[in-house]
Amino acid sequence: MTTLFWLLWITAALLLIGVYLSWTAGRLDRLHARIDAARAALDAQLLRRASIAQELATSGVFDPAASMVLYQAAHVARLAEEEQREVAESELSQALRAVFADSAQVDVVRAVPGGEATAAELAAAVRRVPMARRFHNDAVRAARALRRHHKVRWFRLAGHAPFPLAFEMDDEPPAALADRGTVGGESH
Repeated sequence: MTTLFWLLWITAALLLIGVYLSWTAGRLDRLHARIDAARAALDAQLLRRASIAQELATSGVFDPAASMVLYQAAHVARLAEEEQREVAESELSQALRAVFADSAQVDVVRAVPGGEATAAELAAAVRRVPMARRFHNDAVRAARALRRHHKVRWFRLAGHAPFPLAFEMDDEPPAALADRGTVGGESH
């Protein structure tokens, strides 16, 4: 009788441990899926920002030097391999700040036909990149914290998933664009 009692108790304990480990593995899997979705959103925002910058650089609105700096940085950012992506995107941020250092440049863009919409689109893109990066890095931080637990390492609950890496870049928007994210006084 006592043997049966201990056997049932051990079975129940093992079952509870198994359920807990399964729940933890599921949570980790959901975090990895969240990281993948956040990275896709970040990639889309970065591509959007680079595309708008490249379009502006070839529009003839800026002087040749500013156009060349902006075009080159946007082109490199769009074609950068994964290992060089953070540096290339940071350089695009720096080029945008250099070109739009003066709010008069935003006025020049807005003055051309279709420029109002283009300026608003670029302002929205430079505001969304830091938000998308923050969302991605928050998901990475949560997954890393869970993966550091002993139970996750001992029972290999992460499987063969690579250790998640944060996306670190200079994403400070140009002040002239950050201040002018509105059209006609209305916020988008």
